[in-house]
Formats: sequence, C-alpha cells, structure tokens
Amino acid sequence: MQNDSDRFFVLTGGPGSGKTTLIEALRRAGFATSVEAGRGIIRDQSAIGGTALPWHDRALFAELMLSWEMRSYQVACEQTGAVFFDRGVPDTLGYLRLTGLPVPEQFMHAAERFRYARRVFVARHGPTSSRRTPKEGRRSTRPSAPIMCWSIPTPN
Repeated sequence: MQNDSDRFFVLTGGPGSGKTTLIEALRRAGFATSVEAGRGIIRDQSAIGGTALPWHDRALFAELMLSWEMRSYQVACEQTGAVFFDRGVPDTLGYLRLTGLPVPEQFMHAAERFRYARRVFVARHGPTSSRRTPKEGRRSTRPSAPIMCWSIPTPN
C-alpha cells in the first residue's frame, strides 16, 4: 500500500512565482489540492482585526501557518490519489529561518511527522508575473519562470 507521503506533492517558491496559479490549474484539471496557509491567514486576520500577520506578529503568524498546514495534511489523508499542496509544513520552518526567528521544537516535530513526497516542485521567478500585495492592495510586477522539480534526499 502506498504511503500518504508518496502522493502528497509540495509546490513551493517565493511570493508571486506562480504557485497559486498552478495549484488552481491542477484543481480545475481534477486533482486534489490544498490552498496556501499564509494567504488565508492574512485574509482572515485582516477581516477580524487580528494580529497574526507577518507585518505585526511574525511568530504568531508562523504558529497559525503551522496549524493550517497540519490541518490541510489531515484533510488530504482522507482523499485518494495525488494531492498538490500550495506550500507545506516545512515551509513554516523556512519562514521562521528567513525572518530570523528561532524554530521552536514543535515545528521540528511537525516537519518530522507530516511527510510529503521526496519530489518537490519549486516555482521560480521569471520574466512575466504580477501579484497583489495583500497589505498594500496593489499589484507589483514579478518575474515568472518554469516550475523546477527537485528530488529531496531523505533518510530511509
């Protein structure tokens, strides 16, 4: 029997690199998908005047992203076939490191427990994408490029 991690594919990359566009195309093509945590949290926190926002409380924002990604993973376990994630649990560790925040132990435990396929799709910036910046509500031009696929070595 196939492990869930063998059918869970993460699409990751920087803001505006086309991840969400590709996830939406996969969903329209009939694949199971999971939406990005950060975008949903920003939308929800902004709607209620919350502080779990990357420009207000980055640590709390990361906690909510981790919770969102774990819940998305659990929902995906109930589905059959391949599931494509617009980022995943490991991205929350990357966010903490990128912002200079310490990585709490529970984040490491989550990354060990919630496993994805070894093949990771990385969206890179290239010549022609634009995105809406949630805080400012305006579009900014970002480059877009083809999606790259990497196999990540993992211990047996």
